[in-house]
Amino acid sequence: MYKPTLEYALQQDQEDKLSYLREQFHIPKDKEGNNWLYFTGNSLGLQPKRTQQYIQQELNDWAQYGVEGHFEGETPWLPYHEFLTEKMAKIVGAKPLEVVVMNTLTTNLHLLMVSFYQPTQKKYKIVIESDAFPSDRYAVQSQLKFHGFDVEEGLIEWKPREGEELLRIEDLEKIVEEQGDEIALLLIGGVNYYTGQYLDIKRIAKIGHAKNCIVGIDLAHGAGNISPELHDSGVDFAAWCTYKYLNSGPGSLAGLFVHEKHAYNKELPRFAGWWNHNKETRFNMRQPFDVMPGAEGWQLSNPPILSMAAIRASLDMFDEVGMEALRAKSEKLTGYFEYLISRIDTASIKIITPSNPKERGCQLSIQVKNADKSLHKKLTENNIITDWREPDVIRCAPVPMYNSFEDVFRMVEILKKLL
Repeated sequence: MYKPTLEYALQQDQEDKLSYLREQFHIPKDKEGNNWLYFTGNSLGLQPKRTQQYIQQELNDWAQYGVEGHFEGETPWLPYHEFLTEKMAKIVGAKPLEVVVMNTLTTNLHLLMVSFYQPTQKKYKIVIESDAFPSDRYAVQSQLKFHGFDVEEGLIEWKPREGEELLRIEDLEKIVEEQGDEIALLLIGGVNYYTGQYLDIKRIAKIGHAKNCIVGIDLAHGAGNISPELHDSGVDFAAWCTYKYLNSGPGSLAGLFVHEKHAYNKELPRFAGWWNHNKETRFNMRQPFDVMPGAEGWQLSNPPILSMAAIRASLDMFDEVGMEALRAKSEKLTGYFEYLISRIDTASIKIITPSNPKERGCQLSIQVKNADKSLHKKLTENNIITDWREPDVIRCAPVPMYNSFEDVFRMVEILKKLL
């Protein structure tokens, strides 16, 4: 199995069939020109070198064609979002009909809740993880308030048990079994941002649907990291950002999934704009609203092409490699990281992310007892870019597209010295 030596790490990199991908990314460097050890793909993915070319193409078309760029050029702007759909659908395990790239993550969650959070006086409560990403919490709290409900009464938290960090699916089962007649929506993070726990999305959908609850998933830390198989899971909707594991650039557009079973339901309440109107009559301007089927029916405005060009650059890379190969490397690379961390001779650290590779992506959350952010600062001073989360967790993500076994080995060696 694994060996705790630099020679072993270098050998693994030499044998890695995906190692060539690293050269296709810009790796940040220090003032002396040395590569950073970059472990924050869970916050912002690195820039693919081809991204500049894809964006430059659209700038060139804008310069050459002006408004006619909507119809002319290699990738006309009018149907541009369609160039992303099939490849994004593959990544999340969906049908093209079920996926669209649009807006940003929390905006998409709100638009989806317009359609799928339809509370009654009896059935109005929302279930989230107790340690959900703050934006999700704020979003559902504001939805409860908007519909006239008390947040304390309406928000149910799925919590880890006393003394534990991870969620147990049977505890969610109990919550829904006991309160399901009052629960309208489960909005759960598919991969928890803090612990890195990958939750059983299919089982969550089954639990919620058994009590006639809508089930939505935030895949911010899942898309491009794990294979959620959204269509087969049966969840009603999902949303995710693209700037983490999908390497699309800071604040870039998000993805949205609506299950096929809702695709042709024109009676679903929704906010409308001209880009979710029937594309055949969209430019007739004076037509009554005619919503498009599928996920496209949740669009509002024509998309920002430069942002989509960056996403297209990354999706092309994913399509060339495939999620199956990336997941295989990810499990091995993260397993090696876990192995090296476990060999550090101190009782002050532990990994709170599940040890089962099927219950996590590439992120490991390392809890350091009695530590504060000064440890994170020391790592940064040693050119190791990680992510600190209060009170005592370092989040590290060895991303299979651009991190190496050598990266992992060197990072742990430095961490050992600092501890």
